[in-house]
Amino acid sequence: MSITEYEDDDEQFVGSGRIKAIAILMIALGIFAITFPFFASITSALLFGWIFVFAGLAQITYSFQSRGSGQVWKLILGLLYLISGIIVIANPFEGLVAFTLVIGITIVVQGMIQVAIAFRMRRVSPNWIWMLVSGLIGIIFGILVWSISSLSAAWLVGSLIGINLLFDGIWMLTLHTGQHRSLYYRN
Repeated sequence: MSITEYEDDDEQFVGSGRIKAIAILMIALGIFAITFPFFASITSALLFGWIFVFAGLAQITYSFQSRGSGQVWKLILGLLYLISGIIVIANPFEGLVAFTLVIGITIVVQGMIQVAIAFRMRRVSPNWIWMLVSGLIGIIFGILVWSISSLSAAWLVGSLIGINLLFDGIWMLTLHTGQHRSLYYRN
């Protein structure tokens, strides 16, 4: 892995086979999620549920190691995480409806960050437009996720996750292509 930092810019550029491997994996996962959207949606809800279970257990453990008045609140928060995770795992389809809102917010925020980074990258990478397109698609899809009904949540969330992963993989794969040429010959 090589990192080159330039004095004029505060961006760092990383060139690595690992980035290409991650990009290809994201593209493959995106295609899989688009092909099997219901499976991708339920899998995402279950993963979300398990994360809450482990976060709840960690918070409960932390509460028992704490002292003072905050101990009860930490325990309550841990129990809330744990119970929420168990509910989602026990019934992932209903958990998917709540998960839809979280996914929508996450995709919108990710899209906004990508758009901001893309505009910074336009000076140093000729393929910055892919990151911009991915960010704009993320913002649009996040808004779409917020506006769907619970009946269509199962297939739409999986499809949108897949499309988002696909475009994220594409920008990761193409962003640094041609970058060395444009960086070494700057004014």
